[in-house]
Amino acid sequence: MTLDPVRAQYEELPYPGRDPRDEAKRLITGSPSQVWELNHYVFAGRRDFSQPFRVLVAGGGTGDACVMLAQQLADLGCPAEVVYVDLSVASRAVAEARVQARGLANVAFHTLSILDLPRAGLGRFDYIDCSGVLHHLESPDEGLAALAAVLAEDGGIGMMLYGALGRTGVYDMQEMLRGVASDGAVAERIAAARRLLAALPPTNRLQRNPFVGDHLNAGDAGLFDLLLHARDRAYRVPEVAALTAGAGLRIAGWAAPAAYDPLLHVHDPALRRRLEAMAPLERAAFAELLTGNLRKHVFYAVPASRPDTAAAPSGDAVPVLIDHGPSDLAALLRRNRTATLTLEGLPLRFPMPRLAAAIAERCDGTRTLDAVFAELGEADRHLTRADFDGQFAALYRAFNGIARLFLRFPPSA
Repeated sequence: MTLDPVRAQYEELPYPGRDPRDEAKRLITGSPSQVWELNHYVFAGRRDFSQPFRVLVAGGGTGDACVMLAQQLADLGCPAEVVYVDLSVASRAVAEARVQARGLANVAFHTLSILDLPRAGLGRFDYIDCSGVLHHLESPDEGLAALAAVLAEDGGIGMMLYGALGRTGVYDMQEMLRGVASDGAVAERIAAARRLLAALPPTNRLQRNPFVGDHLNAGDAGLFDLLLHARDRAYRVPEVAALTAGAGLRIAGWAAPAAYDPLLHVHDPALRRRLEAMAPLERAAFAELLTGNLRKHVFYAVPASRPDTAAAPSGDAVPVLIDHGPSDLAALLRRNRTATLTLEGLPLRFPMPRLAAAIAERCDGTRTLDAVFAELGEADRHLTRADFDGQFAALYRAFNGIARLFLRFPPSA
């Protein structure tokens, strides 16, 4: 039997390459699907993780999302079931070894196509991770429809799809390599690709694209995945929205909203008025054209019938920092009244308010905003709630904008 070329690729070159022994050193995290991030966008920050939680990792590969979610949910004491599905036996073996290395007991593994999920008898899921998968299917629409069919009515999906503009030059290379390295052994095709890379003139669009680097730093598997992939398409914002809507879903939020905000770059008053009048998806599409650096779209989708599911600041909200400790962030903000944050290679500058460091220092994942205001008000009797809320809003816009600050609510809230 001849394997589907995409499955055959991942049997020979599981990607990304992972060594289960490294699990003793670190947990790989990222978007989508960090637990506080998905809670923020899919459950309005109000998911009670003391209750059972069913997760599907659709196209789990070598296990990054599966291991991250299983570990984070175990750390919370959540009675969770994480179901891993992938067609590649070789990739599954790596993911299983990583789970075993951590001693996690909350993961079930299945060798299965996501297209077969509606008939697989696995039940419905509160949350589905599908990162870097749909764009490799013959029909991404069918793939997303299959996921929507096994999604709980009050659940959501975290997705990553390739971005067309940020991958400038990738498809030029793929087209050239179909001409000079379309057949033969994998090693021969990789060698041919490396020779062509060495011959690229400085005017070549991939050479001029600083946002794509798997052909440089991710070994043979990364090079093959980027430049020799058998099936690969990329999306712009309107296409992401159309794909999502076609499955009866809607975009609940971008994991890094700042990437889709043109107002961070356009300061002319007349242009800003026009941008502010646009619908959110129109602004997001404008931002993609404006910056040109989005090599992937990471977002959350929920059934179109669900009301707004993204968390919003309020007094009972608990701010949770990701990848920044409260003390470290506070120290950074004390040194700099303007936070320069990099997103997909693009520096973004956010003026920070007077109390930014003091607020950040108290964003420890346990204090509510009411509690933070009360503490700061003890030291500054002139601090009004409106002033505090405005200063937190500035901090939130910056660090939620780059997927580093989320909101959760105590289960009783």
